[in-house]
Amino acid sequence: MTDRAGRWITAQVGRCARSVNEVAKELGCDWHTVNDAVVSYGGALVDHPDRFGTVEALGLDEVLMVRRGPWRRQEFSTQIVDVGRGQLLDVVAGRSATEPMAWLAGRGQSWCDRVRFATLDLSGPYRKVFTLMTPRAIQVADPFHLVRLANAKLDECRRRVQNDTLGHRGRKADPLYRCRRLLTKAEERLDEGGRTRLMGLLRAGDPRGDVATMWQAKEAVRELYSHGDADLALEWVSQLSQDLQDRVYPVEARSLGRTLGNWRHEIAAWHGAHVSNGPTEAANNLIKRVKRAAFGFRDFRNYRIRALLYAGKPDWSLLGSISPR
Repeated sequence: MTDRAGRWITAQVGRCARSVNEVAKELGCDWHTVNDAVVSYGGALVDHPDRFGTVEALGLDEVLMVRRGPWRRQEFSTQIVDVGRGQLLDVVAGRSATEPMAWLAGRGQSWCDRVRFATLDLSGPYRKVFTLMTPRAIQVADPFHLVRLANAKLDECRRRVQNDTLGHRGRKADPLYRCRRLLTKAEERLDEGGRTRLMGLLRAGDPRGDVATMWQAKEAVRELYSHGDADLALEWVSQLSQDLQDRVYPVEARSLGRTLGNWRHEIAAWHGAHVSNGPTEAANNLIKRVKRAAFGFRDFRNYRIRALLYAGKPDWSLLGSISPR
């Protein structure tokens, strides 16, 4: 393979997210020949020292990389993202704290000290990473994941009450099953007819009021983001956490209350920082597009290079001058 063909292949597979097999068929050569070119040129491009510099807002999130073996054992990867620029910085194996901590240690303490904000979902291992490696950064819990947790607890409560009252999973004629979409819909988006229908179905299928209580708790969590006052938000989430942990509330509400209490400072920090894990989720979507084009990955090296070529924003003007590995 010529040098020019190797660089063209890297752009086609990395920049355009084409599959290695598709390019190999177009050129009439072997899959391994094309993949070796992508690894050689692409590896030099994504590991270029000037690909990214100082980062002010850092995000972590995980993506399922592969299922292996007869038991379909799941293997995850952790994405490290500059949420200010929306740039994928690197991909490390696993979703524990070990690999991200090693990656940040490799950047040096001065680099870590420049990180002002650290965004994450409600993940204990990722909070440990930021606490130990970027102690000066303000940790921010992602609003989307918090509201999704509240909706998940609401749905968990609905399914429990459904089974307790009727003894089976939801069927299309059951009141709680019929209102499942209305429950997760934002209250302000319900018109008069929708609200009347929701209240009627709850009266018919929720004799103890557990589902209605969880619906109100979910809306209280959403209301937290209707203003930008950090002090008021901290007071709000602290009081809501205490209220929901009362023994009179359903078990799902108490679980949600404990989570709110454990993450109250990170939740309230959003009101001052106004950064979220949205760019990290966007990078995850780009990685999933690469996975679909490749029909999955088994080798972490190939997975990392392909993901960084597509979502890591390398300087493609350097492709004509870099030396392949």
